[in-house]
This record gives sequence, structure tokens and C-alpha cells, in this order.
Amino acid sequence: MAKCYDNFSREELIELLNKQDKELALKKYGLVWDSEKEPEKVVLDCENNLPILQRISDKEIKTDNSDYNILIEGDNFHALSVLNYTHKGKIDVIYIDPPYNTGNKDFKYNDSYVDKEDGYRHSKWLNFMEKRLNLAKNLLKEEGIIFISIDDNEQANLKLICDKIFGENNQVAILPTVMNLKGNQDEFGFAGTHEYTFVYAINKSSCHIGEFKIEDDEINDWDIDEKGYFKKGANLVASGVNAPREKRPNLFYPVFLKDNKIFLPATDEVRHLYDRTEKKFNDEILKNLIDKYKNNGYIAVLPISNNNYMSWRWQLETMQIRKDTDIIINNTSLYKKQRPELSDLPSKKPKTIFYKPEYSSGNGTNRLKELFGSKIFNNPKPVELIKDLVYLGGNRNITVLDFTAGSGTTADAIIQLNKEDMGKRKFILCTNNENNICTEVCYPRIEKVINGYNKNGNGEFIEGLGGNLQYFKTAYIENSENIEQLKVNLTYKCTEMLCLKENIYNLKEEKEDYKIFESNKKDKYLCVYYNFINDSFEVFIDTLKQIDGEKIIYMFSMDDNINSELFEDIDNFKIETIPQKILDIYKKIIKENVRG
Repeated sequence: MAKCYDNFSREELIELLNKQDKELALKKYGLVWDSEKEPEKVVLDCENNLPILQRISDKEIKTDNSDYNILIEGDNFHALSVLNYTHKGKIDVIYIDPPYNTGNKDFKYNDSYVDKEDGYRHSKWLNFMEKRLNLAKNLLKEEGIIFISIDDNEQANLKLICDKIFGENNQVAILPTVMNLKGNQDEFGFAGTHEYTFVYAINKSSCHIGEFKIEDDEINDWDIDEKGYFKKGANLVASGVNAPREKRPNLFYPVFLKDNKIFLPATDEVRHLYDRTEKKFNDEILKNLIDKYKNNGYIAVLPISNNNYMSWRWQLETMQIRKDTDIIINNTSLYKKQRPELSDLPSKKPKTIFYKPEYSSGNGTNRLKELFGSKIFNNPKPVELIKDLVYLGGNRNITVLDFTAGSGTTADAIIQLNKEDMGKRKFILCTNNENNICTEVCYPRIEKVINGYNKNGNGEFIEGLGGNLQYFKTAYIENSENIEQLKVNLTYKCTEMLCLKENIYNLKEEKEDYKIFESNKKDKYLCVYYNFINDSFEVFIDTLKQIDGEKIIYMFSMDDNINSELFEDIDNFKIETIPQKILDIYKKIIKENVRG
């Protein structure tokens, strides 16, 4: 139905036309969708309610003095809005496995599942993805990289929207990623074997893609010829119950060798080796044929095993075609050249067909069964896939964000990878709690991997791999028109955001007007001052003087200014005002995503 503009004023119509012209001028690649038909509620709500974080201290996990990993429960748009303040330009690698929008209750928009008959199905998905990818882009470092899993339902749209957001010159790769080597037999026409992994960089010239580690003997197992790599395969003499020549008479014939090359008799020369009427072999004809070639310096080779005549694996015509390229001659024995199948041949540089047997989608489900004793989540990604992407995306000290965390595979992968190579990678995971996915799957999974678990629910106890975790939930404060009151409210509610920003959580001292937190290593201190009252400020300053180590001070300021002379007696500190920078970021997000 056409949109009615009868109630619009002349000025409003001109403004709307100018806006549409501007939007169309920015559209590229023909990527146009309806962004106004049904705006996303969680995005619109940010104009009235500003997202903050609440720390759930009883879900904290701590096994050592390393920095904390993060799990945020809540809508990922709100979580990404908070991270745009706490982690702008700090993330090395993003991995996401977003809704594939299959129409089979895998993508919910405004509290309703989007089905295949929805005429705005793709528009809703594009609205959803564009807003989150724009926020996510702000978080990546200059050399940062993002990996996105997707299938055929939206891969074409994802390519266009990634080109728009990251720039087509920053496309690193689109990797067909084999998840089911046998193929899904339920798919129409072709048995589906793969999904896709999109790889984009903030700046392709600055990013670095790692390489796999392989030992020299792995590649030395293979030889190379004009067709490529090969190694010694099966003997060309057939084996098994059907191998005797009487069972396969058309596969019995002599092969001749000379100067380490294969020569084969003509079809007419072997036609009468087997009398089909009598159903028996004529060994006199065979002897005469062999003698004929021997007189010309050839060596005869027959398919013989344990002194019994057997058969070759290939017919004479096939042997003729493949004799020069696919056979290894070892003295008088013939072997098939085994060519590498998908992923058989190791390569340091990752291949554009991304495959290992461990990437099988069934391995993701098996991992959850091992941890929980049953299948509790549909279609979890296999751990080995995420481990390889994280490994290729950065060094051992990176921070990885997954804002579609689901069952928590990314956390599992990073904890395992750190254990394997003594890495110090950290993760930030964001997921909602639809169907209790965060509280009953994602968080328990992380806890089990860190602290240990009974295999398959009742089997042997598997020792934990260690690590630390902080758990947050998104919350909100009302966006008041009274800007002074809003600043006061946000200042008192932003403490957990500051803890996240500095990764410092251990409360050392708490007063009415200030809080001081210390890091796990007790070498850094987060100092938050809420209210400029002279008496309490003097106490705050005296407290800072007694603290050894780096002091990170956040101080309330109504006008976003601080008199640095107030801190002249403090050493080793840096200071930042609150809450104006938070408000500026939220204002920008609202303008770009709500008001346009």
C-alpha cells in the first residue's frame, strides 16, 4: 500500500524528498531496502532510554590474576552502544554468526519471527545487520578484522552491505566453508556442503592474516609432478573376494615396462585372452603375447598375488589414459598416485576453500553433549573452526568480540587456544537471553570450560582450563530533557561501564562520593569521583596520595572541564571527565540510527 502524505506540510514534504534524494545518492551496488516500513523497537527505544551495564557479581568467575573476559546479557544493539564508549578502537578481531534469515524461526525482529512469506523479510534483516555492523566497525583497531558466518539466504546481501560499510577494497576473502562433506541430502537439486565465511578488514593494507603451523615432514610426505602433489597409494593389483581374474576377466591383461615407462598391448592383442564361450582363459595366447614383447626388451608385469592370477583395478582403456600421470613404478610393482583430497595437503597459508574434518557441523553439537550431556542448542558452530579463525586473525594477546554469542563457542575456542599456545587472548561476548540461552547455555558453558565438568553429564571429570569472567546485563536510564539531571543520573549509573572500560573490578574502597577499584595484579586503580563537594574531594585526594601504582581517575564535571591543579600532588595518574563523552557517543548513535 502506498504511503499517504496528505497530512504532511509543504515544508515536511520538501524535507522528506531531500532526505530521500540524499539516501539514494548514497546507495551503491543497487542495494536499496525499506528502512522505514517497520523500524526496530530496540533501536528506537534508545532515544528514550540510554543503555548502561549492571555487573552481576555473583556470576563472577576467577581462577587466577589474569585480566577478565566479559559476557554481556542483553540486546546486542544496546551492548554495542555501550562498547562504543568503553572499547572504541580497542578490538582486534570480531567473529559473528548472525541469524541466517532462513524463514524457519531463526531470526526475530520486533518480537516476531520473520517467515519466508514476509515481503520485508530481507529489508528487516538488512536493517538489523547494518546498524550493528556500523557500531561494530567503530570498535575495531586500524589493523582489525571481522569474520562473519552466513549461508545462501543472505550472502549476496551481506556482500553488498559489507562493501558499503567496510569498503569493497577491504574485502579480504569470502571463504566457502565446508561444514558437511557428505552434503545435506534434503536440499533441492544439490546436496549442500558449505556455508561462507566473510572476511573484511578496517584497512586491508594494515591487517595481517596469519598462517597455519605445519611441520616440514607433513609436506615432505608428498611428492610433486606436473599435475601437482601426490604420494604412494594403493597397489594396482586388486584385492578382495572379486579380485581373482575369473571374477573380472576384462581386468586381466599384461602390462609391459621399459626404461621405467609403461607400455600397454593393443585391444586386439588381449581380446582373446579370455574365451567367453568356454568361460576360461587361454594361457597359450598370453604366453605368446608376453614372449613377443620380451623379445623387444620389455618386462612383463601381471596382476599376481600369492602366486595367483588376480585382476587390475583399472580397465585397459583407463590404464592407457592414466599410465603416464597417475602410476608409480616400483621395480615391477605398480601403485596408484594418491592425489590430495580437500585439505589433505597442509598449507601454511589458509586456503580459499576453508575445510578441515573438524569443521563438521556435527562436532559443534557433540561438544555441547560432552559439556551438558544432551543437545541443548541448535546448530552450534564447531570449536575448531572458531579457533582457526581467531588464530589467523591476530596474535596471542588480542581481544576478540562476538556480539551474536549464542551457545558461547567463541569463548570455548579462545580458552582452549590459550591453553594450547600459552596465549593471553581475551573475549567479549554479547547475547540476549531468549529461551534462557545466556543463563542456561552460554554462561554455564564458559563456567564448565574454566572450572571443569563431568564429560557427557555423568562420565569422567574433565579438568578446567582456567580463566576469569565478569558477567554484565544491559540496563537503562531515562533520557531526560533536563540535561543537568541526566548527567547526574548517568554519572552515578556508569560505574560498571568504567570498570569494563579499564578492566578493573575489585572494589578497594567505597564512600558516598567516590569508589576505588584495583586490578587483579594490584598495579592499576580505577578511581571514580561522583560529586564535587570540597570536604569529600579533599578526602578523595588524600586517599589517592596513599595509592602506589597507576591511577585512572574519572571525575564528574557538569561543564566537561577539570582544573588539573587540583591533582598537582598526585603522581602516576590520568584523568577523564564523566559523563559528557558517554552522552556524545549516545547522541551520535541516536542521530545515525533513529533520527536519520
